[in-house]
Amino acid sequence: MTLGTPLTASATRVMLLGAGELGKEVIIALQRLGCEVIAVDRYPHAPGHQVAHRAHTIDMTDAAAVRALVELERPALIVPEIEAIATDELARIEADGLAEVIPTARAAQLTMHREGIRRLAAETLGLPTSPYAFADTLDELRAAIDAGIGYPCVIKPVMSSSGKGQSTVRSAAELDAAWEYAAKGGRVKQGRVIVEGFIDFDYEITQLTVRAVGASGEVETSFCEPIGHVQVSGDYVESWQPMAMSPVALARSRDIAGKVTAALGGRGLFGVELFVKGDQVWFSEVSPRPHDTGLVTLASQRFSEFELHARAILGLPVDASLRRPGASAVIYGGVDATGIVFDGVREALLVPESDIRLFGKPESFIKRRMGVAVATADDTDTARARAKESASRVKPRAV
Repeated sequence: MTLGTPLTASATRVMLLGAGELGKEVIIALQRLGCEVIAVDRYPHAPGHQVAHRAHTIDMTDAAAVRALVELERPALIVPEIEAIATDELARIEADGLAEVIPTARAAQLTMHREGIRRLAAETLGLPTSPYAFADTLDELRAAIDAGIGYPCVIKPVMSSSGKGQSTVRSAAELDAAWEYAAKGGRVKQGRVIVEGFIDFDYEITQLTVRAVGASGEVETSFCEPIGHVQVSGDYVESWQPMAMSPVALARSRDIAGKVTAALGGRGLFGVELFVKGDQVWFSEVSPRPHDTGLVTLASQRFSEFELHARAILGLPVDASLRRPGASAVIYGGVDATGIVFDGVREALLVPESDIRLFGKPESFIKRRMGVAVATADDTDTARARAKESASRVKPRAV
């Protein structure tokens, strides 16, 4: 791709649908390569809005609003950064030749709903997954569990992110509350859920997988070193890279990640989530975009996941190599307030080999991710300790 100059007739325009903290980093990476970036989100002053050339606030599940904005801005590329988007309209926009959707409109459609991607992985590709079923009512959910899923099980809305609406159910007595929680946590107001049999795994990883144009001119697949992470209630709280794995488990992880991303097609970075027990590996989910656990790559890799995504979607070469073992730890808001301040930043940066990102979200909640600390070291244990220490020194407060 020939790259132009922002804010001129030659500009290479990229529209991000979703402008949170991950989108913000992608925007910065794109701008470093000379792109003109339009940031779109459902609320004003989102993190990506603050750094983009232009910002818009719309309901991205409104098909007419999405098309009108695309027709107004005329981007060359549309980059979905969240799940709650009118993906059927993206498919029509792509078919009409208005813009190229990253990685493809079909990939956005399949991964927006857990049902689409799970059926692709398990039923079309034959990849190992947990046992699962879908349900539209509480009675259907109960019947699916009784028919073979069993307890414990995990219940999630078919469309949500960052663990919202997800719960582990250990007995029938907890089922009603889990159903209500899933209904409230979904990205859109619809009651369909996925129920998954519980896998007794040793650990979870994110296998960042990059589909980019190689020296041959064809799309090639590259893998970052695996990322280990800790989740609480389905939401990531810390991650580290590389995750120590057996050679067999690593090979199986990359085989699964390669197959599912090839089936989705297109160019860009994908976050493939996997469960691992010994040498066994199960597919969990995939995001066709940078992954929150991949924030560690801001410190650990030669190019962060955001820079890899930007390069891949622009048709540029990538280098997924690790620079140094690293870790990340989340900085939570701690308070429900607007326009909070952060104490302890100087103290946080006194931790060796540490750095922080404060996302600039206009409104804080007690458990809202407002920033992240990253750190490097000779080994991941030391990096994890440094990242957590750095994060703990940042003290958000209301004013």
